[in-house]
Amino acid sequence: MAEIEHTLAVFIDFENLALGFKGKKKNGFKVETILARLLEKGKVIAKKAYADWAVYSHYKTQLHAAAIEMVEIPKRGMSGKNSADIRLCVDAMDMSYSKEHIDTFVIVSGDSDFSPLVSKLKENNKRVIGIGMRESTSPLLSDNCDEFIFYEDLVEAAELTPPKIVDDLPEERHAAFQLLFEAITALMRENKEILWSSMIKQTMQRKRPSFNESTLGYRSFSEMLKDAEKRGYLQLRKDTKSGTLVVEGFAR
Repeated sequence: MAEIEHTLAVFIDFENLALGFKGKKKNGFKVETILARLLEKGKVIAKKAYADWAVYSHYKTQLHAAAIEMVEIPKRGMSGKNSADIRLCVDAMDMSYSKEHIDTFVIVSGDSDFSPLVSKLKENNKRVIGIGMRESTSPLLSDNCDEFIFYEDLVEAAELTPPKIVDDLPEERHAAFQLLFEAITALMRENKEILWSSMIKQTMQRKRPSFNESTLGYRSFSEMLKDAEKRGYLQLRKDTKSGTLVVEGFAR
């Protein structure tokens, strides 16, 4: 049984984010950690980050690699940060009105100045997810979002490791099993009550669009799940009403 797939637009107030990881080692921040979690929530349609990139040039490589559009906001005295906030708000509201198929807006910032934006997006029937660093997040923003995620919690969650694959599998199947376990772990983090097989496959394809079980020699995704169960990695059951396979959890 497939769930409704949400579509997401991500807006990153990079300067505010940088305040939170200021003083930490240069490579301590990874945008992939944020995007990996968001892919568990739906399909990411748009990704924009706002900053004076001359100041944060050492982060440009990873943002380019993640296909994030970097919007240049040159600093002019003390007004640069405000200019970035205004541009982010204008772009988010424009997308809210012009892209009706986008139902979830992600504001990566802890700045309370974005609270009115969050309220307006919710008025437009959009779901709003906030992401920020604990040290630089205002309760005025976090309490106004439908969901707020702290980056530090994402890092901790990413360290939760799926089962280790001990079978001597061909390289492609090994990678597919790893992707399968990561998708299941991701859905468990989202507190999904029932892990339908279709939901798991959908999550896998968001993480890796090229995934197709038939290229691995499986006649169906259910056959792949049953193979993982046979090898002692998963616990499965069949839903009595739909006949669909459901993952109960990892085998212990």
